[in-house]
Amino acid sequence: MLERSPTSLPRMPRPGSRRGVLLVNLGTPDAPETREVRRYLREFLSDPRVLDMSALGRWLLLNLVILPRRPKASAEAYRKIWTDDGSPLLVQGRALARFVQTALGPDVPVVLAMRYGNPSIAAGLDDLRGRGVDRVCVFPLYPHYSSASTGSTLELVYRLAGERWNTPFLDVVPPFFDHPGMIAAFAAIGRKVIDDLRPDHVLFSFHGLPERQIRKSDESGAHCLASAGCCDRIVDANRNCYRAQCFATARGIAGGLELEATRWSVSFQSRLGRTPWIQPFTDVVIPELAAKGVRRVAVFSPAFVADCLETLEEIGIRAREQFHTAGGEDLRLVPSLNTHALWVKTVIDLIRLNGGGV
Repeated sequence: MLERSPTSLPRMPRPGSRRGVLLVNLGTPDAPETREVRRYLREFLSDPRVLDMSALGRWLLLNLVILPRRPKASAEAYRKIWTDDGSPLLVQGRALARFVQTALGPDVPVVLAMRYGNPSIAAGLDDLRGRGVDRVCVFPLYPHYSSASTGSTLELVYRLAGERWNTPFLDVVPPFFDHPGMIAAFAAIGRKVIDDLRPDHVLFSFHGLPERQIRKSDESGAHCLASAGCCDRIVDANRNCYRAQCFATARGIAGGLELEATRWSVSFQSRLGRTPWIQPFTDVVIPELAAKGVRRVAVFSPAFVADCLETLEEIGIRAREQFHTAGGEDLRLVPSLNTHALWVKTVIDLIRLNGGGV
């Protein structure tokens, strides 16, 4: 009798074994009030992957500079975008989880978690374990890799998973900055805004990072930020470079919209402190565009897959007011992916590709 090849044996599920999905975004305070924002910022900025400096320097900066001043201003900003159902980031995250749950079916539990704040990653892992999940597909909802987002999230997931006697088996969705589905979803959303606004210029504004973090991602030690064209394409040296991945996303969306090279550009927002951050800066570019005679601008924020403080308030309110003050006519935020059908399909495809489907 011929033996069957091991690859031809039927795959039999283990009794009690179950797959699940943990969607993870960065986080949000529980309420748009100073106390809750201070608690959130303390957790967020105490992370050595976010403020990558000595422990003493981080403590001094956080407790003597940031926390005495920033929570009140941030709470005021959050109040401008807060909804009856809560933080937009959390509301959109829950909606996305429901869509994904419906598509994957009841046999694959889908749980939303936040790296900072609530619902926590620890609670998410406990929830999945309580539903009999042994194999977890971890989906960091950050298109681009940075140690401060993806790296921090995975470090915590690995640590929490390792603390359990029965450790879950983990699959991870990698950064998806150039995934055709995500690019198509952003282009589809943006096309509606562009057709209506007829902008003179399209700006792709990404969250910023300190230059030192970009250089630390370059394992060759000689490529990132070493030349004006270092981010023109992805090569081995910058494969984990946040800035290079952002430029790749912008090129993809611009290509999908068939934008001429002179009609779009890239900038970086949300810088903090006095150390050098990656450039050009969004709040510098916007008045420069107005000074050049640009009257109408459409702004994408493709570092975020859900609308949040950085999109709705920083771009949709503050940047718009800045553009008007500088003489511009209209600056319009392109909505984020949120629960657009093409994005939901992309999320499901990435989950199934990375071990989270059935």
